[in-house]
Parts: sequence; structure tokens; C-alpha cells
Amino acid sequence: MASTEERLRTLVDDNLEIGGRSAGEPLHMDASLRDSGVSSVDFVAFVKLVADEFGVAFNPEDCAKYNTVGELIVALEG
Repeated sequence: MASTEERLRTLVDDNLEIGGRSAGEPLHMDASLRDSGVSSVDFVAFVKLVADEFGVAFNPEDCAKYNTVGELIVALEG
């Protein structure tokens, strides 16, 4: 089974455009997605996709506290 990081990378590749990153490249765990050009609307939609993929629930407050892929991984694996 694919790791959490691999699954998130696939979701990012399929759904987000991150400035300076080509599809398939490793994700920078501590890079801010918002600072990389991902709008708030796109980020919220992405978090909903992550919730569906991993079978978890995120509320609007959760979306506000996650800013990096690393933070999402910690939340999903925690």
C-alpha cells in the first residue's frame, strides 16, 4: 500500500498547482502551500479531497490550522 506521503503527492499532482513544482517531484513537507500559490479556496477543496481519500473528517477550523503537507501527514498518521 502507498504511504501517506505518496497518496498525498498523487492528490497534489492531480489537483493543485504549486509554484515551482512539477508533478511527480517530492513534496517539501515544511513549505507553505498558501505561500506556494495555492488559494484558500483551492486549499479547502484539497483538504476535502484528502478527507475523502483517507476516510477522515476535517471541519473548517482544521483547514485553517494546516498549512503544509507535513502538517497534514502528521494529522492523518496521528
